[in-house]
Amino acid sequence: MKRFWQLNAQIKDETGFILPTILSFIIAAVILAAAVVEVIDSNLTTVNNNIQRQQAFNIAEAGINYYLWHLSHNATDFKDGKTTPATPDPNLGYGPYVHNYVDSNSVNEGTFTLWIKPQGNGSTIATVRSIGKVKGTNSIRTIDAQIGAPSFASYALAGDSALWFGPDETAAGPVHSNQGIRLDGPNTDDVTSANATYTPSTQVGGDGNSHPGVWCSPTVTTPVNCNTRSKAAWHYPVPTIDFNQVSTSLCSIKKTAFAAYSTTASLANQANACSQTPNTLTPYYLPQRSTNGNFSISKGYLIQLNANGTYDLFNVNAENDTAATYLSALSVPAGNCTTPAWAACGVALPNAGVIFAEDNVWVRTNPKYHGRVTIAAGRLATNNNANIVIADDVVYSAKDGSDAIGLIAEGDVLVAPYAPPASGAFTFEIDGALLSENGNVEYPGTYRSDNQVCSYNNPHKTRGWVASNQKLLFYGSVSTRLTWTWNWQTNSCGDSVFDNTNGLYISGIENTITQYDYNLLYAPPPSYPVTSGYNIISWREVLTTP
Repeated sequence: MKRFWQLNAQIKDETGFILPTILSFIIAAVILAAAVVEVIDSNLTTVNNNIQRQQAFNIAEAGINYYLWHLSHNATDFKDGKTTPATPDPNLGYGPYVHNYVDSNSVNEGTFTLWIKPQGNGSTIATVRSIGKVKGTNSIRTIDAQIGAPSFASYALAGDSALWFGPDETAAGPVHSNQGIRLDGPNTDDVTSANATYTPSTQVGGDGNSHPGVWCSPTVTTPVNCNTRSKAAWHYPVPTIDFNQVSTSLCSIKKTAFAAYSTTASLANQANACSQTPNTLTPYYLPQRSTNGNFSISKGYLIQLNANGTYDLFNVNAENDTAATYLSALSVPAGNCTTPAWAACGVALPNAGVIFAEDNVWVRTNPKYHGRVTIAAGRLATNNNANIVIADDVVYSAKDGSDAIGLIAEGDVLVAPYAPPASGAFTFEIDGALLSENGNVEYPGTYRSDNQVCSYNNPHKTRGWVASNQKLLFYGSVSTRLTWTWNWQTNSCGDSVFDNTNGLYISGIENTITQYDYNLLYAPPPSYPVTSGYNIISWREVLTTP
């Protein structure tokens, strides 16, 4: 009996020990399971939130892509096809414009809200803010993107013909040719050609053989050695730049000038607006000087751009480009602008920032210009090509992007022989984006108003400057259908100057400093012609809550 009682007591004791252990294990298991469930639930919530945030980002991105498409079809609409608001928000621009985002299964996944802020002054660039929101949630993501079309001012030099940089000439900034480039000098940026190969003429460094789209002569070893230099920035073939687009841009600028003033506003929307030639002189549209449509290369307008952003206008009736200064060459009265000697003084520019002249234009700054303006010259209703002539220094007040001068000519953009100082030490400066649709951007090798010849078919050469302290500083961009040069190697006829260093006669300024204005890359002058469709220049996510 005693042994049985002891055994029974032992069993009871062991039972009492096992039950708490089991209960402890169960409690621990329940706690662990609860923790696991909580972790799983937390992870599921996190994953779901991440999915929703990604959905919100995708929706915001869809909004950017939508407006990229929209601007590609209507480059001047920054109101999403609406008419309101009349006044943009100073920080965000026009908006808000709300769109439903419907996926490929026709399910409404949420909305994107757009704000569009144009850069203004005729620029193609706009900042688009797209706010994506997932339906039924608080998940929001925001993207800001700069959308714009690259313009001709995206290049330091763009040519429809072949280009040649000598050993002492630097290709400063992006350079492009639709034909090909011989580059014996250094380059600081991309150099591109539309051709994989081409055969250049002797005038642009050719030797009768076919060469790559961008090449250098192996015989050139200084200051850059052709055989060892880096060619990583040379690209060919690349898409062609269409200079024919400039004609469309000139038409658009003319209509913009019409629309900016009440007396010509009705012409802007006519189907034949660009063939209209009203005789009405407005602050923004300058008519043909001859009422019967006759054209003369020595008639037109002198536009003097002022430091306060206005301009003065003078009627040019004749030009003597053998004169020493623009004052005598154009018979302009010395001193400040006064009417009636001048056609107009202190004219304010429109918000669009463009002046269109149906005739030739001469340009100078007085003494520097502050503002953003595009001056276009074209005889769009005739077969004549209007020119733009740089008559004196053309200088910005600042080189920080706040100032920009665009000069677009249907014909030539010329530097007048009387534009630089006649003698002595100087730095003659030209700031601006220069574009010739059908002609040249150059200092002319012969006078336009002098019919004298030194011998048969050898007209008088323009004056030259060869001293080391006589310099041309060009800051901006050049685009030309034909040639581009600031000097010529010529003969002794006329006013060319002999350079003892190289034993050549020179017309133009031999010592030049060319700098590309990188501000033009994203902020070209107003309504400056574009070279291709719209694309996204830059984008960033803007942190929002929640």
